[in-house]
Amino acid sequence: MSHTGKISPTLKYLGQVDYEPTWRQMQTITDVRDENTADEIWFLQHPPVFTLGMNASTEHLLAPGAIPVVPIDRGGQVTYHGPGQLVVYPLIDLRRAGLGVRDMVTALERSVVDSAAEYDIEAYPRADAPGVYVEGMKLASVGLRVRRGCTYHGLAFNLDMDLEPFSRINPCGYQGLQVTQLSELGGPSDVAQMARVLAPHLLRHLGFTSDKDALFSAD
Repeated sequence: MSHTGKISPTLKYLGQVDYEPTWRQMQTITDVRDENTADEIWFLQHPPVFTLGMNASTEHLLAPGAIPVVPIDRGGQVTYHGPGQLVVYPLIDLRRAGLGVRDMVTALERSVVDSAAEYDIEAYPRADAPGVYVEGMKLASVGLRVRRGCTYHGLAFNLDMDLEPFSRINPCGYQGLQVTQLSELGGPSDVAQMARVLAPHLLRHLGFTSDKDALFSAD
């Protein structure tokens, strides 16, 4: 997929940021942006939080305990975010970029597959369940919202986190779904490092060009 003249998004590494204000900021940007607003892709991690998609059933929230539960406006069921998970939020004008929603989901999934492959880890998407898997275990989740032709929410890629909270939910609505993470498979654990690995793959799959050495120049 090649789109001549596409201006690459601004890439921002935000470190660890609270979930709700970050979500509200994405909503605000999406509501006020116009055809001249630059696209952005945010790379970050969140403190522990469960999020419930618009169609999520609370029956999949088994025992949240003290971890906050936030109902939000993406698709999908319940998932968990926590330190050691790389979260990627693409704020992209789909029409201007010449992309469809399926293109965005595929690009997010393929960027994880390609990033894992750099460490000789064989990961794959599944047609019946969005996300990326290794030997049947979920490595990354995808959940998007499209409003005014623009995306927000995005990808959660497990790197080196406490996986116990996943046992308090049916991840993405699948009872008994096992979850894994990159560090347990022989990959790195550093979130900032993986942001730099994943970003050029994501840009390529979205049809943008990138200079790998220039990524996150402002962080």
